[in-house]
Amino acid sequence: MRKMCIEAIYSKVNLSRLGKAKYIHPYLLREIDINKANQVWAIYISYIPMVKGFMYLTVVIDWFSRCIVGWQLSNTLEAETQTNLIRQLVKTHGKPEIINSDQGSQYTCHNWVKTLKNMDIKISMDGKGRATDNAIVERSFRTIKREYIYLNPQNKVTELKEGLSR
Repeated sequence: MRKMCIEAIYSKVNLSRLGKAKYIHPYLLREIDINKANQVWAIYISYIPMVKGFMYLTVVIDWFSRCIVGWQLSNTLEAETQTNLIRQLVKTHGKPEIINSDQGSQYTCHNWVKTLKNMDIKISMDGKGRATDNAIVERSFRTIKREYIYLNPQNKVTELKEGLSR
């Protein structure tokens, strides 16, 4: 199988690096009734393989409607990428009451926390080792990867963006 370059299709890179403990926030969605759009958004980052290299796809999903509110491709994991996406989405769709994320370093940093607090958005974070907390977003990534990314490996970022838009 190695000689023929045959391998299983699955995620290979672990992006689960924790940030600073002082910026970790509690999980707010346990006892909440999510009954309207723009009440809760979930944000998540996934590794997207390309023919030569890779990109990071950030997706924001509305928990009530299960619709993708917005997405962004980046070649870095800088926190500013996530805050720029949220600012853009708030201008377009209005602000949510809560944004839920994992405890990754992009969301447990001063920049992220300050940005959301300045917009008066509550911060919710999945518990450490709680893979099911962000299952809504994970399911979307699985669909995107299985139905598009793995079947259509791209050479250019522009082609990847066009394909994801479709």
